[in-house]
Amino acid sequence: MDETAQFSRRKTGRRTDIRRENERVILDAAEKVFAEAGFGGATMQLIADMAGLPKANLHYYFTSKEELYRKVVENIFTIWLDAAACFDSATDAAAAIGGYIEAKMEISRRHPFGSKVWASEVMHGAPVIQDYLETTLRDWTEGRVRAIQRWIDEGQIDAIDPRHLLYMLWATTQHYADFGHQIETLNQGKPLTDRQWKAATETVKRIILQGIGLRDSRDRA
Repeated sequence: MDETAQFSRRKTGRRTDIRRENERVILDAAEKVFAEAGFGGATMQLIADMAGLPKANLHYYFTSKEELYRKVVENIFTIWLDAAACFDSATDAAAAIGGYIEAKMEISRRHPFGSKVWASEVMHGAPVIQDYLETTLRDWTEGRVRAIQRWIDEGQIDAIDPRHLLYMLWATTQHYADFGHQIETLNQGKPLTDRQWKAATETVKRIILQGIGLRDSRDRA
């Protein structure tokens, strides 16, 4: 490859890196603004101010507030989807569900604003993402229900309703993001420490796994 081609590739790579970084900054800011102000109260100017970028930059990457909002929602859902990969890769139900709980608790710790945006949207009847709920979320849920039902049929877990188990998993793990202020208030006004997050995760795992007739697979080793 000649020097001109190498220079062109490096220049293209830098532009791609800059674009990714700008999108990340915008999405992080949008998460926070949408979580605090809601879709109706948020403006592109508020998001630009939070991101520390000119408003024109936002419109370069996202043409409208709705497009940016949907991207924020898709991002948190994609992160949640990745957390459920253990349903397919784990060796047994305890490892799968235990791993899912660990991943979801860590997401609530690292992405609280995204979770709050999702919760607020759904509590208001999903006016912007109802189509997403009826397609992507429904299809994903059906796949997880089939996996749980398979473990029930194999005798790995008690005969419970898979859907209600999923609802409980979501409600419990996402509580730590959606009601983070309440948790901090009850924790002497301080965020949970690493040790407290670990204790919370292990407590949630133990209660849920034992409640469906399982123990953590590591405890059985």
